Amino acid sequence: MRPPVAHHTILWSILRKDFRLYGRNKIYLFLTVLSLAFFVLIFWVVPDTVDETITLAISPPLSTMVIEARKVFGIPEAYLEQLDPAHLSREEGLDLVELESADQLARAIAGRLEVYRAADGRLILRDLEAGDLKPAQAARVRLDIGIAFPASFIADTARGERTAVTVFTRAAVPGEIRGAVQSLVREVGYQVAGRPVPVELPAPQTIVLGRDRVGDQPSLRDKLRPMLAVFILMVETYAMASLISTEILQRTVTALMVTPMRLWHFLAAKTIFGVVLALGQGVVVLALVGAFTTANWSLLLTTMLIGAILFTSVAMLIGAAGKEFMSQLMYALLFTVPLMIPAFSVLFLGTAAAWVRAIPSYPVIDLIVRATIYDARWQDSWGALAYALLWAAAVYGAGLSVLKRRAESL
Repeated sequence: MRPPVAHHTILWSILRKDFRLYGRNKIYLFLTVLSLAFFVLIFWVVPDTVDETITLAISPPLSTMVIEARKVFGIPEAYLEQLDPAHLSREEGLDLVELESADQLARAIAGRLEVYRAADGRLILRDLEAGDLKPAQAARVRLDIGIAFPASFIADTARGERTAVTVFTRAAVPGEIRGAVQSLVREVGYQVAGRPVPVELPAPQTIVLGRDRVGDQPSLRDKLRPMLAVFILMVETYAMASLISTEILQRTVTALMVTPMRLWHFLAAKTIFGVVLALGQGVVVLALVGAFTTANWSLLLTTMLIGAILFTSVAMLIGAAGKEFMSQLMYALLFTVPLMIPAFSVLFLGTAAAWVRAIPSYPVIDLIVRATIYDARWQDSWGALAYALLWAAAVYGAGLSVLKRRAESL
């Protein structure tokens, strides 16, 4: 009688076989190396700064409106200083551009007229329709939104007369920016008319909840870190699914069952192999893009472990369902594309929609975002961790059950 083989020996033998097969699969090995290099390169190429300045164009110049108003009213010097363009341009986050007419403003917003600012602050207009040459030693000022006032705006408003103001904007300007500019026009009208604004807001420091990120907005590079982590997990899902599908098609499982290996050894080895492969490469990428800090490394590592279990479970489902390369690819796209949707929601501000939060990968991506962008700690993440673990356990149970049935049916 042979002595029984230890469980860890059986598991280690299966794992060594899996790593050898993975190394022989030149396609997925090449894709893995290419993905690691490409994602890290893209991360360091994208900008790491955020321009929080709003460029606002107006017409006509403030001085023109003041001259019109002086014909009717006497305006104090202190009021003139407040209307000085240099004074307004010193406001944080505001770059004021004055154009002579509403026609110039409309053409500049539409892109038919380019605006440049020389080193001395002087504006230079380039008419593209007339074939003007680009001015030398001047920086282009990109205009996305502007306000066309009537020349008699100050005088008419001060007299209590209603006047029309036109707001020009590009289609790509967010709705909240348009609303803010429209509110600005109304507030200017109240101030010129000498009437108090009908709503009194508290001091800004009393209404900002959580960390005030004015001047510290996450850049595109910061938002890219969670996406890279999920992309790496997705690539390893394809590799793991291919390995499982190959072993099932070639009936490797049946051949192994004549050895001391039991089916649970096979399932446990596949779980360990998939988690180690996905977690290892995910950690490498996050380390290369500088995601780990002394404050978030434990939370980020735990989150990546849960994500590796989740995507390994998905690979089990794909590998058990696939019969040949094309069907496996279709199943892979069917499962992984929806899991990528929450990663793209990181690029946009605001709360994710309810259907996005219901996707299994959402809590994992949410945790990575919190840890890498918003400096979340353990005490801030227990709810999201529980949600992520719940989804990982559910998907792992489904993957284990499907793969077990498929292996038993061979």
